[in-house]
Amino acid sequence: MSVSNAQVGRSLEEVHSSVKIPGGRWWRRMLAFAGPAYMVSVGYMDPGNWATDIEGGARYGYMLIWVLLMSNLMAVLLQTLSARLGLVVGRDLAQACRDEHGPLVRIVLFILCEIAIAATDLAELLGSAIGMNMLFGIPLLWAVAITGADVLLLLLIQRLGMRKMEAFIISLIFIIGACFVLELFWSDPSWKGIAQGFVPHMLTGGQLYISIGILGATVMPHNLYMHSALVQSREVEQTREGVRRACKYNLIDSVVALNLAFFVNAAILILAAAAFHSRGIVVTEIQQAQGLLDGVLGTKLAGMAFALALLAAGQSSTLTGTLAGQVTMEGFLQFRMRPWLRRLVTRGIAIIPAVLVIGWVGESGTMDLLVFSQVILSLQLPFAVVPLVRFTGSKRKMGPFVNAMWVKILAWTVAGIIIGLNCVLVAQQLIAWHAAAGSYGALMLIVMIPLVGALAALLAWLTFGPEREPHPPMGMSAIEIADGALEAGRRYTRIGVAMEAKPRDKAMLAEAIALARHHNAALVLLHVVEGVGGQWHGEMTDDAESREDHAYLAQLAGRLNERLGDGVDGPRVSWALGYGDVPRELVRLAKERKVDLVVIGGHGHKRLGDLLRGETIATVRHGLGVPLLAVRGSD
Repeated sequence: MSVSNAQVGRSLEEVHSSVKIPGGRWWRRMLAFAGPAYMVSVGYMDPGNWATDIEGGARYGYMLIWVLLMSNLMAVLLQTLSARLGLVVGRDLAQACRDEHGPLVRIVLFILCEIAIAATDLAELLGSAIGMNMLFGIPLLWAVAITGADVLLLLLIQRLGMRKMEAFIISLIFIIGACFVLELFWSDPSWKGIAQGFVPHMLTGGQLYISIGILGATVMPHNLYMHSALVQSREVEQTREGVRRACKYNLIDSVVALNLAFFVNAAILILAAAAFHSRGIVVTEIQQAQGLLDGVLGTKLAGMAFALALLAAGQSSTLTGTLAGQVTMEGFLQFRMRPWLRRLVTRGIAIIPAVLVIGWVGESGTMDLLVFSQVILSLQLPFAVVPLVRFTGSKRKMGPFVNAMWVKILAWTVAGIIIGLNCVLVAQQLIAWHAAAGSYGALMLIVMIPLVGALAALLAWLTFGPEREPHPPMGMSAIEIADGALEAGRRYTRIGVAMEAKPRDKAMLAEAIALARHHNAALVLLHVVEGVGGQWHGEMTDDAESREDHAYLAQLAGRLNERLGDGVDGPRVSWALGYGDVPRELVRLAKERKVDLVVIGGHGHKRLGDLLRGETIATVRHGLGVPLLAVRGSD
């Protein structure tokens, strides 16, 4: 693509190319590349999958195993294409869509993706809450509220780095897999029934609805965006051979990880078929499944293993859902939000329908809500799949790594199946809503048909619209930016220094003096009296702190002028004192003294420190229209 990463920002910039690829034996390189697909596979075994798998197995026995297998094969193909896009083009799918389409299409795609992420988070929230309810007996409504605090878990894990994050996810996957190995051992399924379940057959009525839910729960749209970003965390050699090798290792990673996800989903469906369908038991809620397992399988450990695996699935999906949201927001809108805030907003959106459903119909409505969330994912899926298939089939974008003809045919066939199933579902749903609406049926159709038509038109545009050359987002090439910066000839005339009256002032002054000498600029020492007197009495205060600060600045400026020549052979030094709120006063003093650069100290606090003491640098930066130089000094 013609737009470089440097111009538009790199995907997941904080972890971009952060994982080194060692030389030597092939298995060491393979292990270095392993990880992104496991992060993605979490979405293929989240609580939404549990709901569709349990309902499919309990209602229809082993008959829908082939749907799981087909969905998994689709997932392997599409996730492989997603990884290739990120490795070859150096763009995630959201960034590629931004490069290719105009603002209106980008915004609509972003909104659809946000709906899908909210639906995913709803499933994760309900799964975690149900798991806590099963294990600890916490009322479901309270458990839903508690899950909002998992943002703290996210903060802790993200600080550990990409490899440790991947290790944490893989550990949770191992817990889920181990639990279901035990469940299958206890349930004693019919191996003949399992073999017959791999034979495809026509899908109608309830089977079609559940199958589309399985498809949406397996091939998740936000995973396509996330995988194309996660693979860029590896430091890939930017040569044809280096990229080819990275594509090969990521293919292996995807096949192994997603087949593990298939094993988990198949185990859930087989467990439901063996434990419930064979006994004519109808399962309407996941919570009901735990109690039934205890009785049917004859051991309390079965229910506990089930609940533990569900809780692990919900928590592991939480992390990947936040990463997907970060990728799509930065990719489509070029807007960055702090991960914890992003998580809080998404979780807040998901909590609302969960609380409303539980409060209105009780815990009996959670299963229907879970299945419905997965159908929403399936309906959004074509709007991610079609751009992915087009981009990876474009010679201009992919160069020598463009999809082979047989891959193009296979990928478009998969896209066609997904679109066709969704068209059938939409038609059935509109007919059902029309019948249920009674005398308001015509009004319902007047509202829904234009909406469905508009989305169909968008999908047609994504499929058949002309491919265009992307424009640089700033309208300037890298050469033009470099030449413009060199020709600007920026000079500073008055440099402000935010003094703290502490030993770290030395480091800030050293930087400021060097700049002042280079630019022949004046120095202005700025300090704020932030004690009780300064907060309440302002300039009228005459406490010990204000007197000491006044004397400190006067003595400092005098000594600097003495050593620097009082403006004759060096920069002239003056000072100003403020009172009260530090960021606000620094902004006021800097504006009054007309400084055109501010040197400020970074106190080095993070998280809790910023919360308690405030973020002076951020506030001053937003309050002033001049550059800031942050200096980290030592006490």
